[in-house]
Amino acid sequence: QVQLVESGGGLVQPGGSLRLSCALSGNIFNMYNMAWYRQAPGLQRDLVASITSGNSANYADSVKGRFTISRDNAKNTVYLQMNSLKSDDTAVYYCNALHRYTRNNYWGQGTQVTVSA
Repeated sequence: QVQLVESGGGLVQPGGSLRLSCALSGNIFNMYNMAWYRQAPGLQRDLVASITSGNSANYADSVKGRFTISRDNAKNTVYLQMNSLKSDDTAVYYCNALHRYTRNNYWGQGTQVTVSA
């Protein structure tokens, strides 16, 4: 029932910017805490940023000051604004939804972000 559809990935030069979007369908969006994870080749899937239904945000140290997570409850969408991109940011980025009460967990399909000159 719950689906997460991601968009906005692509190829960008170092220092550039990209904005990822993730739209939730099939349930009430503000019942979910949302997050972005990423996974580079050969590495674990790591938390990049999270945001609660009350708009409390947290960031991994590696992206703090460069990335901004936000949500638009009216559009059932969470965003990740990525600035000052570095080659180390290259990864598949995954949207995640965690239900506040049931703790059910859902994943998007992933979107590739490649930072390269």
